[in-house]
Amino acid sequence: MSLRNAQTASSSSSSSSNSTFSPGYNFDIFLSFRGEDTRRKFTDHLYTALVGKGICTFRDDEKLERGEIIDQNLLQAIEESRFFIVIFSKNYANSESCLNELVKIMECTARGGKAFPIFYHVDPSEVEKQSGKYGEAFAVYENNANLEREQIQKWRTALTEASKLAGYHIENQ
Repeated sequence: MSLRNAQTASSSSSSSSNSTFSPGYNFDIFLSFRGEDTRRKFTDHLYTALVGKGICTFRDDEKLERGEIIDQNLLQAIEESRFFIVIFSKNYANSESCLNELVKIMECTARGGKAFPIFYHVDPSEVEKQSGKYGEAFAVYENNANLEREQIQKWRTALTEASKLAGYHIENQ
């Protein structure tokens, strides 16, 4: 069962338009964002604009934000998307779920997907070097005995790779 047909069964939402923008994919765009930072502001406006243009866009439902484990349906939505917009905000790195999404997104870009970062009130160098708020988040992860070092390194690598992609820097707007 595809995610498009299982919208009510899963905790996800996507535009319901039948786009021909990316044949062979169930979603044209997957939005990755930290809900507490951008959901009711930037991300809602971006989602509305994309859907208004007939672009089939996936974003998680608010219910998914509460858990830290990526739902299998979310991983499937990433795999079924052609493009990815990653909205890096001040608390993005505080979410293991966001970081796991990013790892999956970067795996998909290695297979031909395209990711576009948006640095929302965050300096791109903080994402690249995991400094500032991103460094604070990783200091917590490094001290967490329950996290595997390999997973932390995957997050670091994905952040560094994504920060080097051509994107947009939004500050004080």
